[in-house]
Amino acid sequence: MKTTISTRLMHTLYGGKKRLGSEALLRLSCFVESQKTEGDTFVNKSGEVDLYYTSFGWLLSYVLGIDLSMEKRRSYLEKQPVMSLDLVHYAAYMRCVLLHRLMKEGKFRFLLGAMRPMPIRSLTSFMDLPHDDIWSPYTRFIWMSLLEDTQNKENEKKAVLEKLRSYRVKGGGYSNLRDREVTTTNATVAALAIIGQLEGYKPIDDLFYLRDTQDETGGFKAGRGAPVPDLLSTATTLFLMGCYDIRPVRPVHDFIEAHWLDSGGFSATLLEDSSDVEYVFYGLLALGAL
Repeated sequence: MKTTISTRLMHTLYGGKKRLGSEALLRLSCFVESQKTEGDTFVNKSGEVDLYYTSFGWLLSYVLGIDLSMEKRRSYLEKQPVMSLDLVHYAAYMRCVLLHRLMKEGKFRFLLGAMRPMPIRSLTSFMDLPHDDIWSPYTRFIWMSLLEDTQNKENEKKAVLEKLRSYRVKGGGYSNLRDREVTTTNATVAALAIIGQLEGYKPIDDLFYLRDTQDETGGFKAGRGAPVPDLLSTATTLFLMGCYDIRPVRPVHDFIEAHWLDSGGFSATLLEDSSDVEYVFYGLLALGAL
């Protein structure tokens, strides 16, 4: 059975956890708990309950061993307007559904149940897509991950791979907009993850292009015009390179360490001093991908 992106992510998060001592783990866990509400949901940067952030919070809670109430999780999921969610939030909702089942049933029973496809909305049912484009690398990455998580097949494999070519930038890398001259890390990582999952993780030129964009600080920028490298771009690039079994050119540990705040969370960039559960996820992912 093919290893899904979510399984690869989970293994990498556990790898990050193993790198931390007991004091560091406690500090990290305390920050995650500080972002949790009485209803066992999680808040965004504005302190508001958010489905997208809750998906990160529940995943981190599972990995870090933070207790969540089964009844509170169930109640929260039942209140979601499933049919009106955009693709990003629908994918977050489905991930929460699966995490709820995993925490409720345990790993063995969950894996048995996960062998059957789950019914999901069609991609054409979403009115709000990233970049308003059904074929953009980021849209297709989210959709592919959702299909994998729910044991559904990608029936447009050939079309997806062909359409990706329209987003490739001359000289290397990808954009989320067609026929552009500037790459973004988000699009390049998404495209290479799709290619890896659909065709196998065989090193290709665009992978080495991405590797060579590494900043002298050790991090990766969101794009050529970004003022500083950021943790999200760095974590996702390291994770992707790990899938392809290649290493970064420069050491990255000090870059990651510099983003770990006294609060126990991770900042998005060195220009910021706040955190949330999304960036704890990226911090732990980056550590696991070292």
